Amino acid sequence: MRRSLIAALVACLLAACGGGDDESKRTTTTPKETTTTAPPPAAFLTGLPQPSEDKQRRPALIVKIDNAPQARPQAGLDAADVVYEEMVEGGVVRFLAVFHSRDAASVGPVRSVRPVDPDIVTPLRGLFAYSGGAPQFVRLIKRAPVTLVGYDELTKAYTKRNDRPGPHNLFTSTAALYKGAKDDVLPPPPLFTFLPSGQPFGVAGGAPLTHLTVQMGGQTKAEWVWDPATSVWRRTTNGTQHTVEDGAQIGFTNVIIQFVRYSNTSSRDPAGFPVPTAEVTGAGDAWVLSNGRLVKGRWAKANAAAITEYKDGAGLPIAMTPGTTWIGLAPIGAATSVK
Repeated sequence: MRRSLIAALVACLLAACGGGDDESKRTTTTPKETTTTAPPPAAFLTGLPQPSEDKQRRPALIVKIDNAPQARPQAGLDAADVVYEEMVEGGVVRFLAVFHSRDAASVGPVRSVRPVDPDIVTPLRGLFAYSGGAPQFVRLIKRAPVTLVGYDELTKAYTKRNDRPGPHNLFTSTAALYKGAKDDVLPPPPLFTFLPSGQPFGVAGGAPLTHLTVQMGGQTKAEWVWDPATSVWRRTTNGTQHTVEDGAQIGFTNVIIQFVRYSNTSSRDPAGFPVPTAEVTGAGDAWVLSNGRLVKGRWAKANAAAITEYKDGAGLPIAMTPGTTWIGLAPIGAATSVK
């Protein structure tokens, strides 16, 4: 009996050491949970990542900005996603600065509406800031599908500064103007086609370019110079660096020169100059500058509500580098030089 007991004990020990059937020796590996963070959506007007949901959901804000010599340097132009440049009376130009992905603590000087403005801003559907205008032009902008946050509608959002002569002294801010937004106003639609990150611009049909000069009006010559260190086009106006109030020279990722037909309206300004208007519906030539290159193509806009399309010589959309865009509405036949 003693031998049988010892044999049973040895068999038990051997079975324990083998562990093949011992549940206590088994281990269960739990797979690690992996979480992926989706990248922020692209801002509608720049194609750049927009981490702020509040900014992504808000409407575009368009501000009419002065560019008379007494108005420079302006404030806020460097924070705009898009800027439109239009010729007004006397051969000078004014700007429509479109804000959406960024804010500006100071914007101005704010000036009056012009007859082409409704056709420009209608696709954006946002807020429109201005300071008065001829009654017939004010009636036009009131019929456009935008929320007016001009000086007459939202006076408390504006300040008349003492360091500037009138009427070049009216300033505001994006924060003050956004207080006039309505709950049902939608974000802007994308206006441009942007390249995927890292893809070069103008590989097909483009040409290297470092300087472009265009006569935007009789009193305004604009020059754009490619700055490879910052990958933007730097602006010069009438031979002088165009700066904002903090001294920084204006620079935009993309520049579009859109050649349009101008004609005089029946209105005249106080100095007696006829007020022109531009035809931004229809079609015409367009030059697109991005990443140190130039692509020549065509623009087309079927009606005021349509988004302007920019296509190359093959009829394909011109995809630009993600970033800010300046659109110069140059007169057809304007003097230009490139190098």
